[in-house]
Parts: sequence; C-alpha cells; structure tokens
Amino acid sequence: MSVDDNKSQEEIIGKTVEGSITNITNFGAFVSIEGNEEGLVHISEIANEFISDISDFVSVGDKVKVKVLARNQKKKLELSIKKADGISEKAPTKKVEKKEKTKPKNFGFEDKLTSFLKRSEERQIDIRRNLKNKQGLSKRKNK
Repeated sequence: MSVDDNKSQEEIIGKTVEGSITNITNFGAFVSIEGNEEGLVHISEIANEFISDISDFVSVGDKVKVKVLARNQKKKLELSIKKADGISEKAPTKKVEKKEKTKPKNFGFEDKLTSFLKRSEERQIDIRRNLKNKQGLSKRKNK
C-alpha cells in the first residue's frame, strides 16, 4: 500500500457516503461503498431504538446513506446509518412501512399455521423458563 492509498483511506473517515447493503447478519449489515470497499453497520448503529429483527429496517440491495466512523484493526470500515444526516428520523418509519407490507389482509392457511406455531413455541419457552426458575428456588429453600 502506498502513501497515497493511506491518505485517501483516511480522508473518507468522518464523511457521509451512499452505499448498498450486500449482506445481513444477526449482528449487523454489510454495506458496499465507493472504491470497492465494504464495511459493517453494527445493529446498534442502524436506528435509535431497540432492534430485535434487523430485516425490519434494512434489506439486501437497499441504498443507504452511512457515516464512516473508523477503520478497525483489520482495515475494515465501521459504519453508522443513524449518525448519517437525516437518517435517524427515517429508520422508525421504515419499520412501520415494512410491517404493513409483510402482513397480507387475508391470511392463508399456511400463514395462520406458521403464526400459531411461532406463538406456541414462544409460550412453551416462557413456561419452561418459569418452571426452571420456580424449581431452582424451591431446591435452594430445601437445602
């Protein structure tokens, strides 16, 4: 890497650039920006609210404005959507729009079954967790 390459890399830090989302993981989204560079937008840097499902906010192929925060030890870019100009107000409205798009007005049998199974599994997990907590407390009292 030459001195000019290092200089041009450092000039991008702190700037807001446009890029497109190439991949989504459970911890963030990878964004490809100018100059064939790719960086990570951590899930905490996508919106000003708690995010349980990252795909409610972004999807692969979306064009987003990101602010380049830094370059990590592996020379990868660290990016932020919520710190980019005007994006912090846009993210929550996108979430609402996505939810309206994903829920069809007429649920089919498959959709109803999937929804029921998901709710049922969540309830089972809660019941098991509560039961383990109660059993753990009763075992401690007996000793």
